[in-house]
Amino acid sequence: MTQKIQFELLSRRQAFSLFGATAAFSLVIPVTLSALSEAQAQTPGMERREDRREERQERREDRRDDRQERREDRQEGRQERRDDRRGGETTTGTSGTTDNK
Repeated sequence: MTQKIQFELLSRRQAFSLFGATAAFSLVIPVTLSALSEAQAQTPGMERREDRREERQERREDRRDDRQERREDRQEGRQERRDDRRGGETTTGTSGTTDNK
């Protein structure tokens, strides 16, 4: 069970590649660990900020939906008035052209 350990000299090329790999690895580990720690360490202030952002987005979405509904109501009203002026014809498309011959 006794083994002789033989030491080899590292060439300059091997030393630089080992140094480069070590440097790259040492840069990757802190970035990964900091990203994980930030995700887990939410403070109450950060949670409130996130809640406010979600509420803002919901309000914006509600306003968009309301605007779309009002726009559709206006379009339907215009179409009804247009049909009344034309003698009660109903058009199925929105091209606005009807044959009155």
